[in-house]
Amino acid sequence: MGTVLPANAPQTLYVTIRRDELRQLREERALLQKKVAQLTSMMQHAQLIGSSNALHA
Repeated sequence: MGTVLPANAPQTLYVTIRRDELRQLREERALLQKKVAQLTSMMQHAQLIGSSNALHA
């Protein structure tokens, strides 16, 4: 077994971000959230079709 080391105290990191960078990140986040919702919907649809086909087999 390895040596148990005490956990370090959490550290806070401060960063500076420009308004245009923040806007771009928000747009990217919105686009990714939309994509996740679309893919989730496609997976649910495929699961419904799969379970429907399994019932008729």
